Amino acid sequence: MQLSDLSVRRPVFAAVLAILLAIIGVVGFLSLSVREYPDTDPPVVSVETAYTGAAASVIEARITQPIEEALSGIEGIETITSRSRDGVSDVSIEFRAGRDIDSAANDVRDRIGSVAEDLPEEALAPEVRKVDADSSPILFLVISRPGWSRLELSDYVDRNLVDRFSTIDGVARVFVGGEARPSMRIWLDATKLAAFGLTPANIETALRSQNVELPAGRLEAQQQNRTLRVERPFGSPESFAGLVVGRGEDGYLVRLGDVARVAVDAENPYSAFRMNGQSAVGLGVVRQSGANTLQVAQAAKDAAEAMKPDLPEGMTITVGSDDSLFIGRAIDKVWQTLAEAAILVVLVIFLFLGSWRATLIPAVTVPICLLGACAVPVRCCGWPVSRSTCSPCWHWCSQLAWWSMTRSWCWRMSITGSRRGRPRWSPRSRGRGRSGSR
Repeated sequence: MQLSDLSVRRPVFAAVLAILLAIIGVVGFLSLSVREYPDTDPPVVSVETAYTGAAASVIEARITQPIEEALSGIEGIETITSRSRDGVSDVSIEFRAGRDIDSAANDVRDRIGSVAEDLPEEALAPEVRKVDADSSPILFLVISRPGWSRLELSDYVDRNLVDRFSTIDGVARVFVGGEARPSMRIWLDATKLAAFGLTPANIETALRSQNVELPAGRLEAQQQNRTLRVERPFGSPESFAGLVVGRGEDGYLVRLGDVARVAVDAENPYSAFRMNGQSAVGLGVVRQSGANTLQVAQAAKDAAEAMKPDLPEGMTITVGSDDSLFIGRAIDKVWQTLAEAAILVVLVIFLFLGSWRATLIPAVTVPICLLGACAVPVRCCGWPVSRSTCSPCWHWCSQLAWWSMTRSWCWRMSITGSRRGRPRWSPRSRGRGRSGSR
């Protein structure tokens, strides 16, 4: 028994089934996530290793090449792409389609663990990440204040704003663009070093041996116990300038200020964030996989508005870039197109058949089927509302118009033929749509 026969014989059952499908579709539609394209998890794993102060050639020879040789034997590798820059090594491994990304990441970690001993001691531990489409930020907030340096602005943002945005529902992480972490920078004077017979290695050795903070045990008494520690005396440029780095021929104590210039500056002075030519700091909001892009972006903007009264005087938070605007307008255009398609379908059917009774069937069927699409395949399969999932609905509306007009025309021909005493028209009949004789 076909569904159409069951609907004719059991109209109440068909109506209840349609209402139930519409209710489930509405509930599923309200809980769907919204994004521009469907969620994809490409089988790509990246390995990043930081070696501060090393040139690109050193990074290539001592970090990138050993990592590539260790990773070349992993099963299912399609391509290995590496990039060596000053202080950073990036290696990306693309696997064949269908390779489980978690298993691939574990294999990469095992190989990296075996080669970690061959890397320079000064290099940081390699970081293994799974690269996916959700790693890019959906929203950039720009924080600026006239009169504040990059160090002061970055310190305030890191202490007061990052954690508040990270706790928003649906936010995976928040990173600071143009962040300037404070550090003690030392500019050596080659001429003065040569005059005192010193090398940069002597300066590094003096810093490592004297700029330390060690535990010194515990002082115990009958009424109280105190923990002791040896505090490092170097905490300002002036104190670093007095650090003894060598001894001259006449016994003169060569201090760091004699051969170098010491100042507090950004740890990475080569990165900056500007808006309209002014120095600023950017907050990039990255959403969780499967989270609603529009809701996460709106929640972040609402949180920024709520923080404005508590900001220092003169500090501003503005939206630098917002991907949710384009996605929201694109999805709105999709809904508008679907509504126009549904209206045109009903109008074409009415103009073709000239009967409101025959037009009522597709007019009710179109929204029920669209809601059913939200309830069954989209919701059950985990697909989001996107341009890719909504575009087939346009073609489906045109197919529905053709199907409705054909079925309605066949039904009218059958009714007209039976009233005139002719046999009912059947799709299996040949010729001009008539079977038998008059």
